[in-house]
Amino acid sequence: MRFDNLDQWLDWQMVLHDKSIDLGLDRVSQVGQGLGLGKIAGNVITVAGTNGKGSSVAAYENWLRKAGFTVASYTSPHLLNYNERIKRNLQAVSDEELCAAFENIESARQDISLSYFEFGTLAALYLIHQWQPDYAILEVGLGGRLDAVNIIDADLVHLTPIGIDHQAWLGDDREQIGFEKAGVLRQGISVVLNDYDAPQSLLAEIERLDCKCLQIGRDFQVSQLDESHLRWHSAGLEFELDSILPGMHQAHNLAGVVAGLSQFLPLHEVDPQQLRSNFHGTCIPGRLQLLESPLACQLYADVGHNQDAAMVLAESLGRMKRPGRKIIVLLGMLSDKQPDVFVEALKSVVDDWWLVSLGSDRGLDADHLATRIGTQIEPEQRFSNVGDALDHALLSLGNQDIMLATGSFVTVEILLRALSDSGE
Repeated sequence: MRFDNLDQWLDWQMVLHDKSIDLGLDRVSQVGQGLGLGKIAGNVITVAGTNGKGSSVAAYENWLRKAGFTVASYTSPHLLNYNERIKRNLQAVSDEELCAAFENIESARQDISLSYFEFGTLAALYLIHQWQPDYAILEVGLGGRLDAVNIIDADLVHLTPIGIDHQAWLGDDREQIGFEKAGVLRQGISVVLNDYDAPQSLLAEIERLDCKCLQIGRDFQVSQLDESHLRWHSAGLEFELDSILPGMHQAHNLAGVVAGLSQFLPLHEVDPQQLRSNFHGTCIPGRLQLLESPLACQLYADVGHNQDAAMVLAESLGRMKRPGRKIIVLLGMLSDKQPDVFVEALKSVVDDWWLVSLGSDRGLDADHLATRIGTQIEPEQRFSNVGDALDHALLSLGNQDIMLATGSFVTVEILLRALSDSGE
């Protein structure tokens, strides 16, 4: 074996290819053929879109596993451990399985260069192919048409709302981005379109390929009965569901998953209580997650990093506002994002802004982040690291206050590691 452990494999993959992101299917398809990748599962669900992909994958895999099916999933990026990206029956893959997959990919690639993401995607597909689960749920990492996941044909494409993100690779408006997302479609397959106002470019591709499409707002609906309960309904079907993750956007995510399940299973024959309870236990870290911490205030973490995510967070925080309660956002962002747009969508519900430097290759330092935001807010604090921010929060925030750490996966990862270190 080329390397002895997972860290060595991952460090090497980071420098193997000359570009960190290199969209295109030629190289990864060739290696996939060399690995003998064929039909990887009984049914493949490909989840594409801008926001809500990870939550949708988690809901699918939890429900299907509780229903007695074998399930595998692939998501990215991870928060704390690389193994989180690939799961079998809700359990993260082991280091040994990953290393064995990497060794097989290394043998199959010969002189073909692969990016870090492509290597990881091929490892997921290779392992899932070995397992042959009833269902494989694959999250598209970036776009769709040229994303490495797209070497696998889906039985169902689940499209979450389309927003503006990754403009350098996907385009500057929703029509261009929608066309790229539509690249995962195949002739005549089933599609869940979980976007009330989908781009015309995406709708045109669905029609051109004669896909069987269920769209939220047209073919199925969800309504909030109260803070804890939802009603899902379509022609001839109606179910009451529990709010398993916080925020109305999560109700929409859940509604799309129910529509997706209806394409595989006769939901009219499923016991309504079972359909409801199978979603219980669905969890996904870093999505408006309430954390345990030594702070007196409530501490939340969310990996949101674009305008649509900020709008969703603003809605959720707005519901938490109370007289005498401060809402503080601890913001750390990456250089290829739009901090000014993110802040603009959130600032109406935030009392104080704390900016934090991210010690990563693409991370902005707090001063540069402030410059990128401009004059629309006046940050109360700037910190060189998350630990200092937590120390300040410990001294300055009361039990009525709320602090939200957000802006990127990296921000949440650093926060979780800092909390873990403080508890040791």
